Amino acid sequence: MLPLLLISIAIAPCSVLGLWPIPRNLQTGTTLVKLPSTFDIKVDVNNPPQDLLDAVGRTKSYLQTDKLQRLAVGRGANDSAALGTAPTLPSLCISLLNSAPPRPIAVEAVLPIGTRSEGYSLTVPSDGSSAVLTASSTLGLFRGLTTFGQLWYDNSGTTYTYQAPVKIVNDSPAFPYRGFMLDTARNFFPVSDIKRTLDAMSWVKLNTFHWHVVDSQSFPLDIPAFPELASKGAYSSSEIYSAANVKDIVSYAGARGIDVLMEIDTPGHTTAIAASHPEHIACNQASPWSSFANEPPAGQLRLASAATASFTAQLISSIAQTLPSTLFSTGGDELNINCYVRDPQTQADLSKSGRTLEQALNTFTQSTHKALTDLGKTPVVWEEMVLEHAVTLPQNTVVMVWISSQHAAAVTAKNFRIVHGPSDYFYLDCGTGESIGSDPFANSWCDPFKTWQKAYTFDPLANLSTAQQSLVLGGQQLLWTEQSSPENLDSIVWPRAATSAEVFWTGATLPDGTARNVDAALPRLHDIRYRMVRRGVRAIALQPHFCALRPGVCDLHA
Repeated sequence: MLPLLLISIAIAPCSVLGLWPIPRNLQTGTTLVKLPSTFDIKVDVNNPPQDLLDAVGRTKSYLQTDKLQRLAVGRGANDSAALGTAPTLPSLCISLLNSAPPRPIAVEAVLPIGTRSEGYSLTVPSDGSSAVLTASSTLGLFRGLTTFGQLWYDNSGTTYTYQAPVKIVNDSPAFPYRGFMLDTARNFFPVSDIKRTLDAMSWVKLNTFHWHVVDSQSFPLDIPAFPELASKGAYSSSEIYSAANVKDIVSYAGARGIDVLMEIDTPGHTTAIAASHPEHIACNQASPWSSFANEPPAGQLRLASAATASFTAQLISSIAQTLPSTLFSTGGDELNINCYVRDPQTQADLSKSGRTLEQALNTFTQSTHKALTDLGKTPVVWEEMVLEHAVTLPQNTVVMVWISSQHAAAVTAKNFRIVHGPSDYFYLDCGTGESIGSDPFANSWCDPFKTWQKAYTFDPLANLSTAQQSLVLGGQQLLWTEQSSPENLDSIVWPRAATSAEVFWTGATLPDGTARNVDAALPRLHDIRYRMVRRGVRAIALQPHFCALRPGVCDLHA
């Protein structure tokens, strides 16, 4: 009867507690398998790229240092007796499915959106033979290594899994874009914080770091062709991302399967440029700021000025050409019309050219986007550029929907590809009060706090036709940092930002055929949160430890 028992286990789909995002197909058993001290990961790849070898090394290190006990009463103590006779897994063998020369993970990670190969297959047997991981690319192997690393727990120094055999076939993302955005202009974040965030992103298979690097409050980005922007626009000389820092961050991200999408928001959110180039900024520091901007300080690029348009195009080109990503964002949100109405130079430029403000905005945007398309880059914009302004955009432009999830239909109706980042689901800073002073009763504009449960219920295809659904690239959660800094970065982002990782990797359906739901997600989200903490990310608790050890006991009607 033993062979029949093993067969029934192997075909019964269930969820391995620690896997996040859960694979789109998954078969597991109930056998304990342990790793011997001689366990190794064997790379059967001709001339393996160094970043693949480094990823293997990190995986082996995590296996040795995670020391995460099972989230169960007793922390897995009941497994101790059975572990003595449990089969061992001698090795994990990884290989590519094609014979083409392998490309580095970092190269695969920045291929045009929709062309990246992130799929993998993984088998972890329970009979003492080796585990096998295969993929069509080094990026896929990296995703599989991430899954493999989440299977293991510690029991008195023994590293083991308790749900072997594990079989995952052709696990690949439901959506090609799975991101996280960090604003580094309102408050500065050292490179070490960004790298730690990139690590955590990679552990849940997020693949795009949207870097909102500059804004009205500060310009911390050193662009070699425009050194004055950072030297005069940053908060201090120690709060600047040098060209070397940018290269380091991009390289670090790429090795972890992450594309860096940089944003230079224009023509709004640009007051910091006035510190070095006041001639390009309208209503600089105008008061009251609320009449000229969505938040202080007021100031926008003089979009009707040919000189300003040329300056901006050169600025964007100078930084974009140093980045490997095919995507680059020019922003375009929250344009304050009153600023331009009240700016004498803008009005004079409009009068001289015989253009309306919208026509001038179109010319300005055409200029900045040409700077990108000349480099082979794809422009990314916020939704206002499509829904509020008469701007002609390249049809391949990627539009970020942020004001409301209800706006996705209107953008896709214009046949633009979208990235979901709606404030009503994915804004991590909502519900934490207001950064504006002199108002003791102020709340954030996007209250309430966006819980992980709220984010997890998001439906990327809601209210979209079949044709419109094909335009959805994926989505991201975002951290605007008016009230965030290195001190609370980890706790406000993790594990909440991991929810969209599963929404856009796994899709609507869990591997057992049921709809994605918060009840099934919570025990696994607990698990990845505890693993993040073991790896040095100060992710916040979701429940009391008592509840985490007893899935379902703390449910509302338990």
